[in-house]
Amino acid sequence: MKLEFRIIQHPSVLYIQAVHKYNIMKLWDKGTPVNKAIEDFTVGRDRELDLFLATHDILGSMAHVTMLESVGLIGKEELTVLLKELKRLYKIAESGAFKIEDGVEDVHSQVEFMLTETLGDLGKKIHSGRSRNDQVLLDLKLFTRDAIKEITESTVALIDILLERAEELKNVLLPGYTHLQVAMPSSFGLWFSAYAESLTDDLELLRSAYKITNQNPLGSAAGYGSSFPLNRQLTTDLLGFENMNYNVVYAQMGRGKVEKIVSFALANLAATISKMAYDVCLYMSQNFNFVSLPAEFTTGSSIMPHKKNPDVFELTRARCNKLQGVPAQIGLIINNLPSGYFRDLQMVKEVFLPSFKELNDCLNIAGLALKNMTVNTKILDDPKYDYLFSVEEVNKLVLQGVPFREAYKIVGGQIESNTFSPEKKVNHVHEGSIGNLALDKIQTKKEKTLKSFNFLTLEEARQNLLNTAG
Repeated sequence: MKLEFRIIQHPSVLYIQAVHKYNIMKLWDKGTPVNKAIEDFTVGRDRELDLFLATHDILGSMAHVTMLESVGLIGKEELTVLLKELKRLYKIAESGAFKIEDGVEDVHSQVEFMLTETLGDLGKKIHSGRSRNDQVLLDLKLFTRDAIKEITESTVALIDILLERAEELKNVLLPGYTHLQVAMPSSFGLWFSAYAESLTDDLELLRSAYKITNQNPLGSAAGYGSSFPLNRQLTTDLLGFENMNYNVVYAQMGRGKVEKIVSFALANLAATISKMAYDVCLYMSQNFNFVSLPAEFTTGSSIMPHKKNPDVFELTRARCNKLQGVPAQIGLIINNLPSGYFRDLQMVKEVFLPSFKELNDCLNIAGLALKNMTVNTKILDDPKYDYLFSVEEVNKLVLQGVPFREAYKIVGGQIESNTFSPEKKVNHVHEGSIGNLALDKIQTKKEKTLKSFNFLTLEEARQNLLNTAG
C-alpha cells in the first residue's frame, strides 16, 4: 500500500498525516483484502441507509470527544480542533451533501476517514473507548428520538384537523353501523373526534416507546464496557438523554429490542389511520355517498369517464397495513439471537429506518385530504335510515314509564308492520355523545401527552454541542 505524508498544522497542534493514497482501509482492516462478492453481500444497503444517521453520528462523536477530553484521553487543544471539524462535517451532513465513498463500509467509517483526511492522526483518536457497536446503537437512538418527534408533530397536526372538523360538523348526522348494518344515529362530529381521541391514545404508546429509546448506550463499547475511565453520565447529559442503559450487556441487547418496541407504537398509529382510510373509501362510494373529495384529490379510469377514485386513501390504507407488519419482520430477525452482537441486526435497519417517513407521509396526506373533504348534510333524508332511530323511540317510551322490554316489543312490532315513523332527532347529553362531544377534553388530553415528551431537551442539547464547537 502506497502512503503519502502530509503536514497538518493548527495554531496549537502539529500533526503528520499518513494518507492511504490508493486504498481506503476499513476500521477493522488487518491487511487481508475481502472477497468482493462477500463485501458486497455483507455491506448490503448500509451505505444508503446510513445516510439517515450521518448528522446523528457526528453529534454523537462531538459528545464522545468532549468526554474523552474530560477524562484526559485527548488534550484541550485537540478537543477544540476536533469539535470545529466535526461541526463542519455536521453542516455538510445537514445540507444533504454528505456522501459515503466507495470502499467505505458505513457512516462511522466515513466520518473517521474524513477527520483523518483533514486532521491526520488526531482524527484517529476519536474511537478511543467506543466500538462501532455502541456507536450505531447511539446513532439509531438519536435518529429515532428525532423521528418520533416528527411523527408526534404530524400526529398532533392531524388531531387538530380532526377536532376542527368535528366542531364544524358536530350537528350533521350520519348512520352508525354494527355488522355493517344500519344501527344508531352517529354524527360527523362523533366520527372525526373518534379518530382524534384514538390518535391521542396512540401518542401515549409512542411516548412509552420514546422513553425506552431515550437512554444512552454510549460507553457499552462492544457490549462489555471499556478499561478507559469513561464518564458515561457526561455523554448522557451532553446528548440530552433522560437516562442511560446502565448494564453494558443490556445496552447491546437493546439493539433490535428498541426498534421493535418503537415499531409497535408506529404500527398502532398506522392501524388507526388505516381504519379511518377504510371508512373514507366506504363513505365515498355511491352506495353510501356520505363524503366527497375535490376532483383534484381523486383519480379516474381509463375507460369509465365517470370515475373519481379515492386512491389517496386506498394507498394510505395499504401503506399503513404494510407498516403494521414491521414489528413482525423485526421480531423474526431478532427472536432467536442470544446476547451479544450479531450481524443479523444490520438487517433491522432496512425495515425500521424507512418506516418513519412512510408513516409521516400518510399522516400528512390524510390531514390534507380530510381538511378538504366535503360532507353530505342530507344523508338521513333517505327513508332507508329511518330504523336508525328505533332505540330513540324505545327510550321515549321508557321515559314515559313503559318497561324497557315492553317498549322494545312495541317498537319492534311497528317495524315489522311497516308502521314505524320516527322523529329524526337525538337528545344525547352525556360526555362523548352526539350532543356533548367533549372536544375540549380530548384537546387537553392531547396537550398533556405532548408536553410529557419534553422534546425541548433534545434541541437544547444539540444546540449546546454545536455552540461549544464555535
